[in-house]
Amino acid sequence: MPRLVMKFGGTSVATVERIRNVARHVKREVDAGHEVAVVVSAMAGKTNELVAWCKEAAPLYDPREYDVVVASGEQVTSGLLAIVLQEMGVPARSWQGWQIPIYTSDAHGAARIAEIDGSGILRGFAERREVAVVSGFQGVHKETGRITTLGRGGSDTSAVALAAALKADRCDIYTDVDGVYTTDPRIVKTARRLDRIAFEEMLEMASLGAKVLQVRSVELAMCHGVRTYVRSSFDDPSDPKEGTLICDEEEIVEQQVVTGIAYSKDEAQITLRNVADKPGVAAAIFMPLAEANINVDMIIQVVSDDSVTTDITFTVPAAEFERARKILEDQQKAIGFSSLQGATDVVKVSAIGVGMRSHAGVAAKAFRALADRGINIRAITTSEIKFSVLIDAAYTELAVRTLHSLYGLDRI
Repeated sequence: MPRLVMKFGGTSVATVERIRNVARHVKREVDAGHEVAVVVSAMAGKTNELVAWCKEAAPLYDPREYDVVVASGEQVTSGLLAIVLQEMGVPARSWQGWQIPIYTSDAHGAARIAEIDGSGILRGFAERREVAVVSGFQGVHKETGRITTLGRGGSDTSAVALAAALKADRCDIYTDVDGVYTTDPRIVKTARRLDRIAFEEMLEMASLGAKVLQVRSVELAMCHGVRTYVRSSFDDPSDPKEGTLICDEEEIVEQQVVTGIAYSKDEAQITLRNVADKPGVAAAIFMPLAEANINVDMIIQVVSDDSVTTDITFTVPAAEFERARKILEDQQKAIGFSSLQGATDVVKVSAIGVGMRSHAGVAAKAFRALADRGINIRAITTSEIKFSVLIDAAYTELAVRTLHSLYGLDRI
C-alpha cells in the first residue's frame, strides 16, 4: 500500500474551519488507498504568542522550559485534527514527538534530529488503517527525556525526516502557495510555477531567500532521496493542483540554464579599510565572528596601490550587524584596520540553476544587464549552480525583474 506524509503549515490550520479543510485533504488520500501520516504546525500566530509569554515571564528564561511552552502549539493542532478526522469517520490519533519518539540533540530551541522510531505509527497503519497526526517542530532528548524543538520552520524538517523513517513514497508540504515559482510573484507578475525542481536548486533557493521551505528540510530530502511536493492547502480538496515536485536532477528531462531568481533582504555589509596585507589578518577578522556564531557570506578583498594594506568587504545577517560591528571594533588593535564602514540598506539577488554547470557566460550576461539599468554591484559570489550579487536595496525589484526576463523565465 502506498505511504504518504502530508505536512500543513500554520496558515493552513489557523482556525477549526481550516483544520476541517485539511481533514478533507487527508481523507482524499486515505480514500485513494494511502497510508497517511500528517505533520502539523501550530495555528498561525500561536508560536509567536507563546514565545512572547516566555519573554514576559523572564528575560533570561530556561531554554528547556521554553521548549515545553512553545511545543504546546503543535500539540493543540494535532489533537484538533485527530478529533475532526474521527468525526469524519477516518481512524486517527495524535502523536507528540516524545511518543513516537523523535530523538534529537539537546540544543534546546535549535535541536537536530538524530533518530526516529516509526514502529508505533507503522503498527497503526497495519492494524487499524489509522492516520497518524504528528506534532511537528518537536522531539525529545533521549538521555534527559526533555522535550526539544527544532527551530522556526522545524515542522518541514519533521515531515521530511518522518517520511524518510517511514520509507514513504513521497512527502507533500502544504502551504499557502501552490508550488515553487521562478521568483516572487508579488514582484514579477509573470513568474511561473515550476512543475519540477532539483534538490540542489531548491536548497540554494531556500538558503538564498525563498521562503517556501526550510533549508534543513531540503537538505534531509536530498540526503535521503525523499520525493517532496510543495502544494497549496487552499486548493479544492476534491480537485487539488499537483504543485511542484522537488526531486533528483535525473528526473528532470528538460533543464533550464537558470531555474529561478531569489532575493534576501536579511543582509548587511561591512567594510574594513586599510587592513594590513599580511598572513593571519583574515583569521583575526573572521575567527571572532565565527566564535560568536555570526555567519559571514560574501567576502571581497581589494589590494591597495601600496601593496601593504587592503580593504576587506563582507556580509553578515542584518540582525547580527550591530553585534558584528562591536566585536570588530573591540578587535581593532589586533586586526589593525583604520576604519569600519557598514550598510544595512543592501539586498542579495541570486540566480540559481543546475544548467549553469554546462553553460559559460551566464553570470557575465547578468552583470551587463544590471549595468545597463544603472544598478551598481557591491559584491559578487559564485558557485557551480548559482551566482549572487549584493546591490542597493532600492533596486531590488528592478534587478529581480531584469534577471527574470534575461533568462527567459517569464510566463508565456
